[in-house]
Amino acid sequence: MRLPVKRLLVTGASGFLGWNVCNLAKREWDTFGTVCSHPVEIGGVNIINTDLTDPAGLRKLFSEVRPDAVIHTAAAAKPDYCQTHKEESHKINVEAVLLIASLCADSKIPCVFTSTDLVFDGMNAPYREEDPVSPVNIYGEQKALAEEGMLKIYPDAAVCRMVLMFGVPGPASGSFIQPMLKAMHEAREIRLFTDEFRNPISARTAVDGLFTALNKVKGILHLGGRERISRYDFGRLLAEISGHKDARLTPCLQKDARQSAPRPPDVTLESSKAVSLGFNPLPLRDELEKCV
Repeated sequence: MRLPVKRLLVTGASGFLGWNVCNLAKREWDTFGTVCSHPVEIGGVNIINTDLTDPAGLRKLFSEVRPDAVIHTAAAAKPDYCQTHKEESHKINVEAVLLIASLCADSKIPCVFTSTDLVFDGMNAPYREEDPVSPVNIYGEQKALAEEGMLKIYPDAAVCRMVLMFGVPGPASGSFIQPMLKAMHEAREIRLFTDEFRNPISARTAVDGLFTALNKVKGILHLGGRERISRYDFGRLLAEISGHKDARLTPCLQKDARQSAPRPPDVTLESSKAVSLGFNPLPLRDELEKCV
């Protein structure tokens, strides 16, 4: 007798990470993806237009879908926007998270919440799961509040801190490499920081990590790549792999850029806990070659 396919609710299906989660999840789950301001269609996925900042609408969503698990990726994820729209971004980045935690706790279903490496100030990398948070911008502050609230309401939830991600773009959003590749193709100058360090991963690897967390983790988990790299050196690697050997890459410093939100210098995450559970990011060159 065939067992019924379980229902997975993915918030933020039009976002880069949510779109990738839906496309991989639909192979094994009856997948429901929420969208709001950017409607999309994903073959094999049930798309639901809803406002996650509306408590009544969110409760209705859970009662109608009756999910067996939730991966919550929806967020106002641009630090500069959050810095200048604190109240609007707080509703989705904090308030919606707390209600989702409560709804998942009520049903005792697995829940993964995607947070960020920007909960740290960048002064003591690499960061482990147990290191104290120390955000330098509003986005990081909101994610830190959401992490704390999620685990206080629902200790069985998994909070996955994500790093810079790249990969195949969705119809409504892409990763940070798409504008870089376009600029390289058009021979435009690209200014990249030499003093900002991350450990990026592909979206495919990130999604694998999220499902590892969904099945095996309660609490905080770091999902970072194997290599620490500056924005500038990442650009050089991308140019080499994509065949843009004459790319106009100009090194600069964080202080040279006009940004509403401060950025930490080095938020490299230490991810040995995830690796011990089966998370297996490839070397950065291999990850990029698969995507470009």
